[in-house]
Amino acid sequence: MKNETNTADIEGLIAENEALKNENQTLNSHYELLKSECAYLKFQLEELKRQVFGRKSERFVPANDNQLSLFEETLPEQEAEPHGQMERISYERKKATRKKHPGRTPIPAHFSVVETIVEPEEDTEGLVKIGEEISEHVEYTPPVLVCHRTIRPKYVKPIADQGSRILIAELPPRPIPKSIAGASLLAYLFVSKFVDHLPFYRLIKRFERENQWSLKQSTINSWFTDVSNLMKPLFDELHARTMNTDYLQADESTIKVLTKLPKDEKGKPKVPKKVKGSGQMLGYMWVVHNVTDGLVCFQYLNTRSGESAQEILESFTEGYLQVDGHDSYNKIAERENVHRLGCMAHARRKFFEAQGNDPQRATYALEFFHKVYELEREETTGMTPDERKVWREENLKPLYEQFKTWVDAQLYTPKSPIGGAFTYIKNQWDTLMTLFMDGRLLLDNNRIENKIRPLALGRKNYMFAGSHDAAQRIAMMYSFFATCKIHDISPFEWLTDTLNRIMVTKLSNLHELLPTADWQPLPKRE
Repeated sequence: MKNETNTADIEGLIAENEALKNENQTLNSHYELLKSECAYLKFQLEELKRQVFGRKSERFVPANDNQLSLFEETLPEQEAEPHGQMERISYERKKATRKKHPGRTPIPAHFSVVETIVEPEEDTEGLVKIGEEISEHVEYTPPVLVCHRTIRPKYVKPIADQGSRILIAELPPRPIPKSIAGASLLAYLFVSKFVDHLPFYRLIKRFERENQWSLKQSTINSWFTDVSNLMKPLFDELHARTMNTDYLQADESTIKVLTKLPKDEKGKPKVPKKVKGSGQMLGYMWVVHNVTDGLVCFQYLNTRSGESAQEILESFTEGYLQVDGHDSYNKIAERENVHRLGCMAHARRKFFEAQGNDPQRATYALEFFHKVYELEREETTGMTPDERKVWREENLKPLYEQFKTWVDAQLYTPKSPIGGAFTYIKNQWDTLMTLFMDGRLLLDNNRIENKIRPLALGRKNYMFAGSHDAAQRIAMMYSFFATCKIHDISPFEWLTDTLNRIMVTKLSNLHELLPTADWQPLPKRE
């Protein structure tokens, strides 16, 4: 009887021990989960602080060029030192030298020159001039608004058996008929807003301050609408030529729109996102870059969905599409002859952001990206696409494969910052390897992100578009000016010339007005 009691007690203790063990495992699991969430929240806080107060640059410099590289094929042999033996270490340090001052900025030769001769206060009559001292400085003259008055004399011309008729020249065409705004004024307004990021209301204040001329913002808005309608055929030509390629880069960025949304058949808004507390809607500027021809086209749509991506890239059915990892482009990549190309900069950014979470592995990954960019920059400059393709196969591909082997061997928590970096690069690895299919392809999407940067700067100043139609007109201007920048064309000179010519240019000759390498302005009248 006593043995049975002891057995029951032992079994009870065992059961209790198992329960405690299971409870302990549950607590440990809960602890690890809380620990992971805490680390992720700390990362989010640090990232937010970096974005608000820190530098935006993602530049990474290896700590020491003499440090053993993770990607060296062989490691140098090291002799073992006896334990406890003392060694004297000496080194030479390069003495810091003061950087030579480059001198003052030279004054360009095309500046107008106003000469002022300053004679000594003493009487110089009868003295021999032996030379002169010349000094130069630059003054600023505020922009001048000039009223151009066109006078057309009227004549009476007698006509046999018909009396007479009035003879008068036709009024030269202007961008906006019956408007007081000429081509150069319109170009100045729109370049100031979309290149220099000055809202119209600031330009109005400038006119009042410097030229004592008051304009209403509604008047300038009306000019902008009229000019956009005038240039719509040229924009359509730019869009068609941008899409006519086998290598496109695409990206998108947000823009606030101050208007009610278009509604579907059920009366519901078509846009899913609304800016809280402002009554503004969040739309998207989609931008595509024809890398081969140097053409850029912005288009506004009110969503970031896959349907929007398919609408933007409807005519792109063959070639390479370089984009980030967003799901919007998945359907495009499924097209039979379209190859999705990943962006090394986006993959690198994930590891850059994870440095505070896992510095050792993040640094390892950043060293890989640094090595790839360094080799690409130093070795492939001047190569033909075919030569670059062969060089990449021999030199870059082994680095990629070695890095992928390392990534596959890592253990990580998916929700952690470093886990997010590993997950992203694993999901995008096949698209990153598309790089080796063609020597024309670029490592990253940075060129198109640079084209979006003016939009990001501008929306901080003018904050929102007044309507969905206004947002598309903004997209039109950013398209033209981004293409001007690629081809190093003055946006003011180009727009002034185009506004003077577009009314008399045939549709079949519109391509002559595009701001490409073939563009030539009309000679200026004397």
